[in-house]
Amino acid sequence: MSNPPSRRTFLKLGGAVGAGAALSGIPPFTANADVTRPTGLELVPDGQATTLWYPAPAVEGKIIEQGLPIGNGRIGALVGGDPAADFLYLADASLWTGGANDVLEDDGQFPYEREKFGTLGLLAKVRISVPAHTGVTGYRRTLDLSNGVVVITYRHDGVRYRREYFVSHPDDVVVVRLSGGPVTGSVSLEPTRGEPMSGPAAFTGTFANGLKYACTAAGGVTFTGSREVVIVLSGGTNYVPDAARKFLDASLDPLALAKQKASKALRAGGGALLGTHVADYRRLYDRMTVDLGQSPPAKRALDTWSRLVARHDDPATPDPELEASYLQFGRYLTITGSRDGLPMGLQGLWQNTNTPDWMSDYHTDINVQMNYWLADRAALPGSFTALADYCLAQLPVWTDSTKRLFNDPRNRFRNTGGKIGGWAIAFSTNIYGGSGWWWHPAGNAWLCNSLWDHYAFTQDKAYLARIYPLLKGAAEFWEARLLPMTVDGREVLVDDHDWSPEHGPQDTLGNTYSQEIVWDLFEHYRDAVAVLGRDRAYGDRIAGLQRKLYLPKVSPTTGWLEEWMSPDNLGETTHRHLSPLIGFFPGDRIAADTASPELLDGVRALLVARGMDSYGWACAWRSACWARLKDAEKAYQLLLTVLRPSVANGNGTAPNFFDMYSQGSYTIFQIDANLGAPAAMAEMLVYSRPGVLELLPALPSAWARSGRVTGIGARGGFEVDLSWRDGKVTRAVVRSVGGTRTEVRAGGWRRVLSLRPGQSVTVQPS
Repeated sequence: MSNPPSRRTFLKLGGAVGAGAALSGIPPFTANADVTRPTGLELVPDGQATTLWYPAPAVEGKIIEQGLPIGNGRIGALVGGDPAADFLYLADASLWTGGANDVLEDDGQFPYEREKFGTLGLLAKVRISVPAHTGVTGYRRTLDLSNGVVVITYRHDGVRYRREYFVSHPDDVVVVRLSGGPVTGSVSLEPTRGEPMSGPAAFTGTFANGLKYACTAAGGVTFTGSREVVIVLSGGTNYVPDAARKFLDASLDPLALAKQKASKALRAGGGALLGTHVADYRRLYDRMTVDLGQSPPAKRALDTWSRLVARHDDPATPDPELEASYLQFGRYLTITGSRDGLPMGLQGLWQNTNTPDWMSDYHTDINVQMNYWLADRAALPGSFTALADYCLAQLPVWTDSTKRLFNDPRNRFRNTGGKIGGWAIAFSTNIYGGSGWWWHPAGNAWLCNSLWDHYAFTQDKAYLARIYPLLKGAAEFWEARLLPMTVDGREVLVDDHDWSPEHGPQDTLGNTYSQEIVWDLFEHYRDAVAVLGRDRAYGDRIAGLQRKLYLPKVSPTTGWLEEWMSPDNLGETTHRHLSPLIGFFPGDRIAADTASPELLDGVRALLVARGMDSYGWACAWRSACWARLKDAEKAYQLLLTVLRPSVANGNGTAPNFFDMYSQGSYTIFQIDANLGAPAAMAEMLVYSRPGVLELLPALPSAWARSGRVTGIGARGGFEVDLSWRDGKVTRAVVRSVGGTRTEVRAGGWRRVLSLRPGQSVTVQPS
């Protein structure tokens, strides 16, 4: 297709659309919903927007470290930004191989490989060729966090060109918009699994598990002398979050739906698509602002990668604006990676291969939980519900698998008392109810505790009623699993033969990790019974079990909080996991203001022993724990460790801000640190649990001069706007989103607030 220079060109590269997340109240997708187009909306200007920027395109061989992410919670892409030979790598959250994976291996554990368990992968690659645009000048590639758009600008033959890339949630399409001057080139779609093209530049595929997927393009599409080119892409599968249909909608035609969706978006035009997207994105992003202080002008002038390197090489010179942008990048990933579809796994929506490490799955012993520490703290509660929807959709299969398989005599983690109840999972899960690797008995309780935490932030009783079956099923599992034991002349209940992830013996009784998680589970279940007014007799029974739970001690040998029911360290001293501290963070049984000094000393001693260097997610967890101990400088030091530049295949932050996990000879992207480290930053600014809200509990000196945050979430059902100067709170606004009473603390200042939902109170501690 060719057009005279005065004409715009609209190109359609369509794919299937996902079936939607019925469990969140959104019906399975059947066609494009009507989209209300905003009028008069302007983008946040370049000089005011929070951005990451680069003076060169991404190198395709390093796209996972350099490509800029866009997404809408269902479909995502990594953008290269080369003016002459551009590329996008598309992925869909439901493009999973594998299945239920419910035949155990000889050791009673689940297969954990790509054929049976399955893997996430790429949908397609898109290439945009503009052969004449080599040797450009003034190149700049930007991820605009304030507007949710990737932008590249450059000059060629004296003309300034601009490209915009975004994924619209309302329109459910990927959009690339080229503008600025006459441009001639072509667009092509590239399958990633050798799928043959079927029809005019279209390909479809079906996995062995029956999952259908499709992408279409007018192959060899060309544009000649066009001043504006709008490219619309979409992609997806026939996955549905419904166990009764085995998670597939056999009647859904991915290709036909793709054409409907892309055609409707094209009719709106590039400007309208951008306006609709920005309005939707900013409705979420603008809920929170972050100002940690001003950075030196010399740092502000640097591109993002150079700035990361400079911060690492000059640790004495703070760069608070860089750190604020890291927190906002975590919020950006949450908005673009988790909306009303599937939750984020190890890499979220962003892939560079069909064979990702650990299959890009849902790891249930820290990773998927850490992915959602940030949402409520960062004014994005709607992004959390994807995790709850996922767990509810999987529950029927998890329950059936537990009943049939968990007490298999080959399973070393089985309930030796022979009882079974409720549901359990393994260390890894997929989107078909399938588990992989080993059984993870405490995984159900940790997921439930994370789901409960969302209620603690929102006080949403309707949500609590939805997740109640998960809480009760997990409680039933642990009622069947706990074993009686006499300790110091007292009968206590302990976890059956188990593991403290991911080190030490695999057959110990009563490890601290499980005991703390189950204590929290029982506490939350009892609270749910009281709030919802149901199953009171069973709630009383669980309360009785909770009173008998063995709780950990401080070892007289090491001085640490014990990880096992032993004074000795049975594992690795500096191990990446902080499993025995789960009752301190993210749990609350051990709290800095209520626990005994001896117990807090044991927590601190174990943290010291674990060290100040590890993988990104491990440093994020350590940082949050030090924040809970009110040691601001250690919490901040660990944040800087996360932010160190990843070089020579080392742990750290890549140029595109993705956290890189070292595998020795190579690195892989894991999204958990990108969400866990900002959550730790939030913990430095506000600590909360129901009944207590503490301002600036661990403010590092690098941020102390002055700062302001708005919209930060607090458990108990509150939001906080907070300003400070010289390390002290100058003003705070506490808003109720469902909470009614809390004590606000700032240093030695205390005040009890009583509010109605929707009401706010301004305080000025002195």
